Amino acid sequence: MDRAVPIVASLADSLRSFSDSVTSFFDNVAAIQLLPLLAGLIFFGLNLTLRSRAYFHALRAAYPAEHIRWRDIWAAYVAAVGFNGVVPIRGGDVIKLFLVKTSVRNSSYATVASAFTVEAIFDLFAGLCVLLFAFSQGVFPKPPDFSKIPAFDLQFFASNPHFTLFAVTVLAVLILVAFALLSRKVKAFWARIRQGVTIVFDRRRYFREVFLVQFAGWLCRFAAIWFLLDAFNIGGSLQNTLLVFGVNAVAGFVPFTPGGAGVQQALLVQVFASAAPAATVAAYSVGQQVATAVFTLALGFGALFFVFRITSFKEVIRRGKEDRAAEKEAARQGAAAPGEPVA
Repeated sequence: MDRAVPIVASLADSLRSFSDSVTSFFDNVAAIQLLPLLAGLIFFGLNLTLRSRAYFHALRAAYPAEHIRWRDIWAAYVAAVGFNGVVPIRGGDVIKLFLVKTSVRNSSYATVASAFTVEAIFDLFAGLCVLLFAFSQGVFPKPPDFSKIPAFDLQFFASNPHFTLFAVTVLAVLILVAFALLSRKVKAFWARIRQGVTIVFDRRRYFREVFLVQFAGWLCRFAAIWFLLDAFNIGGSLQNTLLVFGVNAVAGFVPFTPGGAGVQQALLVQVFASAAPAATVAAYSVGQQVATAVFTLALGFGALFFVFRITSFKEVIRRGKEDRAAEKEAARQGAAAPGEPVA
């Protein structure tokens, strides 16, 4: 019972902080600059488009004999990002997995999923560089101080390092067990996993078709954040933009709320405490997230309808379950001996 008290208090502080940020956002709606806001959203869309192109190149390397349409991969990518903006724990990635798998003939879920990880190489490199810069500026909280930030998920994991280590270990074990159980033929399964990252083994092709494309997308995202900072009257600058990148990197480690909401708001208010009034920072922290979430959600719905002729995210999930069931049935039929009835 005693241990539950600080957790409840932390959750209450997190909700109060987020509520204050939302109030500040509505109080400052009239001060939003529309042209920088529009420019920021356009560059944000260009970032997603370039990242989808990098993922498309990874898939094309994994399936060189198949005809893959970039528009299908782009639509699946932006639909997933749109869904991730409104649901926790990156639930939109399930949508991307199904849509891409059904868009690439003779593909497997294992290969399509492993191709996701190709993007992680650049993301890890860029994220580490941004965090090193952020921590060197003297305004970014150090990891031990995360437990004092009014964001429940960040506070909880920072205040309970032993539990965090245990949770990470259990998650790693569960992933390994899941990999082993997902296929009866483990060697074939791991071959599909390796197939998804084929492009990584061709260093020149990876650098040209993935790394450089992601870097161009990163520059577009940099421009998007700069314009959004101007739109909400924080002021776009090299330092401010990189600090926002640092906040996003930390929020990405605890994606238990849609788009890292709560963590982003709490960190941004602390990071920009000396750069702008608290109410302005709070308005930006909520406003930029609302703007990008609405934009990507609308873009995602448009992509689903015009490319896949799907009218809701629920329909995607339903089709995914049906496709998976059909795949299992086909495998069961194929495993049955010729002339032997299937049980």
